[in-house]
Amino acid sequence: MSYTPEVDDYVKWRNIEGWVYFVDKEYLTIEVGVKDKGDDLVPMHKKHHILIVCHHWDWHELEYIKNRRGNIDTYKSQVGRYSDPQ
Repeated sequence: MSYTPEVDDYVKWRNIEGWVYFVDKEYLTIEVGVKDKGDDLVPMHKKHHILIVCHHWDWHELEYIKNRRGNIDTYKSQVGRYSDPQ
């Protein structure tokens, strides 16, 4: 059975590890760091996200570690992605 990456999975890939931040059929991004923004030009965005691109042909190299989807009360990822689990 092959692994299908999902947003908010924590993965290892080659020499990096981090949270899957975005998934498309062609690529995904892995968040490897976050920095506070030094300005307030776009007030709804408070952080700079440092992302690595992993193309779909490399997904077989991803190693799933865990996910944070059940922790929605303490972590709010991309708005509008979550539906009611009930």
